[in-house]
Amino acid sequence: MSKGDPSRSPLRFTLRQLLYFVAAGETKSVKLAAERLNISQPSISTAIAQIEEEFDLQLFVRHHAQGLSLTPAGERFLQAAKTLLDQTEELHNVADEVAGSISGPLNIGSFRTYAPLIISEVCKGFLDQYPRVKLHVSEGDEAQLITRLRKAEISIAITYSQHIPDDIAFEPLAELPTYALLPADHKLAAKGPVALSALAELPFILLDLPLSREYFLSIFMRENLTPNILTRSEYPEAIRSYVASGFGYSLLTARPLNKAALNGKPLAYVRLAGDYPPMVLGMATLKGLRKTSVMQAFEIHCRGTISTDKMPGMAPLG
Repeated sequence: MSKGDPSRSPLRFTLRQLLYFVAAGETKSVKLAAERLNISQPSISTAIAQIEEEFDLQLFVRHHAQGLSLTPAGERFLQAAKTLLDQTEELHNVADEVAGSISGPLNIGSFRTYAPLIISEVCKGFLDQYPRVKLHVSEGDEAQLITRLRKAEISIAITYSQHIPDDIAFEPLAELPTYALLPADHKLAAKGPVALSALAELPFILLDLPLSREYFLSIFMRENLTPNILTRSEYPEAIRSYVASGFGYSLLTARPLNKAALNGKPLAYVRLAGDYPPMVLGMATLKGLRKTSVMQAFEIHCRGTISTDKMPGMAPLG
């Protein structure tokens, strides 16, 4: 069977044998090649012999006690072998780049209140940095997010620290103090921190979400006050519109940069006077979950963009 026959068996040689041959060709010595690669001289000689047999070529002229000389065929073969080894190194570089790149799917969950405020900008910044990530965001209350973590429907949840179960890991990112939400023209809006006692008799509009509901009602309990609940809603934007229209006041921890409600009416966020424990926002993950590179990158991104002093979409602490 001729060497040019396309049906011939594939060549059988290793990149290691080529590496040994190149070392011998460049040093013109089996001894020096062995010293360069820190291997035995017989390993070099065996590799050369196997390559010559495989390709049916004489690559070297052996000189007793004077080393090696490349034949014309050996000179051409040396250049081709070096090119192939360079290409192999490039393959390793590509593989390392792909393995270390941040790409693939990532499902995250957000506490409903913060999805339109923080998460939109956090995710946009993350995708600008890692455009090969396929990001999906779902919203829910704390119980819904915990369930999704346990079912592996999401990998990370941005939520509050209250009532985190034992099988969930939580990393705090920011403390969120409570604010009184008032119409912009309310007489208390321009007086700085307002005491809860000054608000308690006014109509109260309650954000009726699990966790948020209990947290805000607990503030009244701490002061032995009973809120005058006019209405309640699970939608923060509805709360904002009710307040802006003059129905009453509310308590919130979110501080949107936009100080107007969806109905166009202006709002005021007034710091609540008193020493109340803040809500703590952070990242929740399932304990024992092996984190992918894209998960780790998203966590790093969140640590750099979500903090007590500064959060995307949120007004500065007042």
